[in-house]
Amino acid sequence: MESHYETIQEQEQAIDNIRNKLALLPDLPGCYLMKNRQGTIIYVGKAKILKNRVRSYFTGSHDGKTQRLVADIRDFEYIVTGSNMEALILECNLIKTHQPKYNVLLKDDKTFPYIKITNEEHPRLEVTRRVLKDKAKYFGPYPNAFAAQQTKKLLDRMYPLRKCKVMPKEVCLYYHMGQCLAPCEYEVPEKSYEDIRQEITRFLSGGHEEIKQDLQRKMEEAAEDLYFERAKELRDQIRHIDALMEKQKITMADAKDRDVFGFAVDKGWMCVQILYVRQGKMIERHASVFPFYGEPYNDFMSYVTQYYSDNPAMPQEIMLPAEELFTDLSSADDVALDAAEQQGLNGSDVDGNDVATGFNDVADQVAEQGEEYAVQSAAQAAQQAEEAQRESGDTLDMSGEVIVAAGEAVAGSKDSLDAISSAALLQQWLNVKVLIPRRGLKKQMITMAQDNARVSLDEKFRLIERDEERTSKAAENLGQAIGLQNLHRVEAFDNSNIQGTNPVSAMVVFVDGKPARKEYRKYKVRTVEGSDDYGTMREVIRRRYERVLKENLEMPDLIVVDGGKGQISSAIEVLENELGLFIPVCGLVKDAKHRTAQLMIGDPPEAVKLARDSQEFYLLQRIQDEVHRFAITFHREQRAKSMVVSQLDSIPGIGEKRRKQLLKHFGSVKKIREASVEDFRPLSIGDKLAHTILDALKEE
Repeated sequence: MESHYETIQEQEQAIDNIRNKLALLPDLPGCYLMKNRQGTIIYVGKAKILKNRVRSYFTGSHDGKTQRLVADIRDFEYIVTGSNMEALILECNLIKTHQPKYNVLLKDDKTFPYIKITNEEHPRLEVTRRVLKDKAKYFGPYPNAFAAQQTKKLLDRMYPLRKCKVMPKEVCLYYHMGQCLAPCEYEVPEKSYEDIRQEITRFLSGGHEEIKQDLQRKMEEAAEDLYFERAKELRDQIRHIDALMEKQKITMADAKDRDVFGFAVDKGWMCVQILYVRQGKMIERHASVFPFYGEPYNDFMSYVTQYYSDNPAMPQEIMLPAEELFTDLSSADDVALDAAEQQGLNGSDVDGNDVATGFNDVADQVAEQGEEYAVQSAAQAAQQAEEAQRESGDTLDMSGEVIVAAGEAVAGSKDSLDAISSAALLQQWLNVKVLIPRRGLKKQMITMAQDNARVSLDEKFRLIERDEERTSKAAENLGQAIGLQNLHRVEAFDNSNIQGTNPVSAMVVFVDGKPARKEYRKYKVRTVEGSDDYGTMREVIRRRYERVLKENLEMPDLIVVDGGKGQISSAIEVLENELGLFIPVCGLVKDAKHRTAQLMIGDPPEAVKLARDSQEFYLLQRIQDEVHRFAITFHREQRAKSMVVSQLDSIPGIGEKRRKQLLKHFGSVKKIREASVEDFRPLSIGDKLAHTILDALKEE
């Protein structure tokens, strides 16, 4: 009761503190950092106007996921920036630094392969999954490692860059095959390397048709001169090019490299789908699914920003979906929308694709008055943009700050950055063209990415539901197989020791067939010495269920022990004879390969027939594997600690107090071993004892 009262008091004090700080928030752009009761940063966000955005968390109603975030907030900080661009970059850096609990975090372990021309005195080609800012040239990503390796193999045949990682002392076979310039033996001018770089770049950037025609011509010449082996080699190269550059269903006429983004949200989860278009062909797609707690489009843009922050291998274009604001236009001002429409929000570029953002001289002129435009209507912004156009005599590419102003005017009082503003900032930061297509083939590709994101999200929920149904059904069927009407809670035990040393035991809990990890428990065996598995089982069962009775905890429907008749009998003996509990106990017997082989239950124990391919048997395997993993991990921890103790305790003159003092000061036995005699003096350890300690540890 007292702890509950203290919690309420602490919350009230935090609310008062937050209320006072909200009154001091400035009308400026910046980033805000939300903190929990421990002072840990749990959320980072950016805002055009800090006062409005931060206040919105503590006023009005929120959906369930945002309520969870707000309920954890006890304090906040903010950092004022000079512009929205600075806020965008700062937010990205803060998220990467603090890894806040409620932010969208880019944690995908899937990386695609790239082909790299190294930035060395004598460059070479390599396939890598790590894209670094090392001034090398990167091409990709490729759909898989095989495709990248095949492309590199073809380029190695066609262009004689060095193949060796370490420069050899003499020429190798590649030189004699005409596939290396042999910089180990001969001086190679920089111009030769630059020509090869340009050729490879041209090939990988869509110029393979010209190169193929050149190879075709050389093949015909070699055949006419009766160099049939050379002609065959050239023919094989042409076939490799055809295989690698084979047309796919989705193609673009201009052969550009593009990253196409789409996203979908449902039940507090977001899926971001990226379509990788290289040389006008879609080669791969990648989905990331994660929970989110902020505004959907803002969190989506946070993902995109993090994605490109450490990736210098940029495409030529980035294509983003429009925010829902631009598809639901019924509530916006008709005049403002008409003006925005006239100025090209729905216009097309020379290729018939929709214009989104791009910076030119006119945009720079208009950007000087960006703050004024931010509070004007889209119609006024469009009118002034027209005047700027007439004065400059340039063609107005509805882009940059002009679009930002129009987007802000349509957005009204929305404090978070809208789609067009975000796209403009991203383009300015990355120096890559960022589009928000409104019609045509590019819009179809965005729709495809959005549809794939929605399908991936639906698939996740269906798999979760299916898994839960299967698991619950498996638990129910397992209960029926062993004669139980209800099998809600299972507690499983496993013992671990090596030749009787450091004996430990562990318990895991499964509820409705799913692990309840917060209820796992570890046990150091106290009364048993040596490898007495039955004695260990009796002690651990006694300690566990004495506590269950004492604290009135939930009783299990089934107890699972690792072993056969002996372990089952030991557990039943304690439960029934000492504690008066009649809980079913079953044992899991392993085969010669240490795999779950048989389920035994009863007194005396009898085998229960279960099909090896059934969900019930699979559930038993999961339980046994999980409790074994948990016990082994705990045993290794204890063994490691005991090894440290034995190393120091065996040294004359070192007792428990001095051992703790040494470990606290140095941190580990390894660091004690590496210390000098002088390092022991602050601990009031004389030179003689210091020499004894060092000699003993070095001998071990």
